[in-house]
Amino acid sequence: MEPTTEDAAPSFTTMLFKTISIRYQLFMDSITPWVAPRWAFSVISLVLFMTRIFVLQGWYIIAYALGIYLLNLLIAFLTPRFDPAINIESEDTGDDAALPTKRDEEFRPFVRRLPEWKFWVMAQRAIFVAFFATFFKAFDVPVFWPILVLYFILLFVVSMKQRIAHMIKHRYVPFSVGKPKHAGKSDK
Repeated sequence: MEPTTEDAAPSFTTMLFKTISIRYQLFMDSITPWVAPRWAFSVISLVLFMTRIFVLQGWYIIAYALGIYLLNLLIAFLTPRFDPAINIESEDTGDDAALPTKRDEEFRPFVRRLPEWKFWVMAQRAIFVAFFATFFKAFDVPVFWPILVLYFILLFVVSMKQRIAHMIKHRYVPFSVGKPKHAGKSDK
């Protein structure tokens, strides 16, 4: 009786990739609660990338693409999963997705379209890919960088205008600072 592929032991490459995958997941699970150090590492990575761009005087299109990608991630991070202004969810489920306007209405917490963890992971991957791309001359496309900077600023203002207006209208602060106002009295 010949051994079938089901009975055969996994190959070396399969085991190697499985081991790497498990170790990667263990590492990612271990750094999940460390929000401030993760973001500090991202800022340091971004500063190293920008320093490399500045020193090499090139790869501006890579920096621009990274900036646009990070802007899209930021917009998704600041956007609610179910936007009360649009009421898409209320049409599907029949409930009112609007924010509460009176004290006796139910409190519904803000749920982001892109959670903080995914935002960090995707941003960090993008920074590493952009940094890696600076090692290849093929990605050094000659462009007039001041135009890219002006276009990025224009995109930022246009993209964030609606988000900032929406956040002001609903008095939303995207980052938790101190105790929430809706918390009950402390136990004394």
